[in-house]
Amino acid sequence: METLIEFIIGPYKTAAVSQIAIEAIAFICGILSVWYAKKANILVYPTGLIGTALTVYLLYQAQYFGDMMMNVYYSLMSVFGWYQWTRLKGEQPKYEISVTNFKERSAGFAFFLITVGVTYGVYQAFDYDMQWFSYVDMVTSGIFFTAMWYMANKKIENWTLWIIGDVITVPLYAYRGMGMLSLQYLIFTVLAIQGLLAWRKSLKAQ
Repeated sequence: METLIEFIIGPYKTAAVSQIAIEAIAFICGILSVWYAKKANILVYPTGLIGTALTVYLLYQAQYFGDMMMNVYYSLMSVFGWYQWTRLKGEQPKYEISVTNFKERSAGFAFFLITVGVTYGVYQAFDYDMQWFSYVDMVTSGIFFTAMWYMANKKIENWTLWIIGDVITVPLYAYRGMGMLSLQYLIFTVLAIQGLLAWRKSLKAQ
C-alpha cells in the first residue's frame, strides 16, 4: 500500500503548489463529470468543462500536445453537449438514451480516423519527438473524440468507448509519472462500467 501511495504522490514532491492544486481541482471535476454522466444529469457538462479546461493547461505545460488537443476538443464538445441536452421536443427532451444506427457508427469511425490524423498533425506542427506513447495518444484521442460525440447525442455506445480508452490511458499516465491523472482514469473506468449498466437499464425502461 505504501508503494502505491508513493507511486501516486512521488512525482509531486518537487511540483509547484499551484500545479498540484490545479490538478486536484481537475481531478475532482473529472470524477464529478463522469458521475453525472452515469445519471444522465446535465451537470456532466459544466463540471466536465472546468476539468478539461484545467487539464488543457496542465498538458500544455507538460508538452503532451496530443492529449492537450483532445482536451481542447472535450471543452468544445462539452458546450455542444450542454446545448444538445437542453433541447426540447415539445415538453420532452429532444434526445433520449438510444443505440447508434449504421450511419452513426460509420460517422463515429470517420471521426476516429480524422482525429488520429489531426492529432498526428498537431505533433508535427509542434515538431514533437514522436515516441511510442505518442502513437497511443493518437489512438486514445480518436476513441475519446468519438465517445464524446456519442455522449452529446445520448448514444449508449459512448460508454464502451470510454471504457476502452480509460483502460489504455491508466498505465499511460502512470508511465509518464502523472499519478493523480492515472488514478483519475482508473476511477473513470469503474464509473464508465457503472454508466454502461445504468444506461442499459434506462434504455430497457423506455
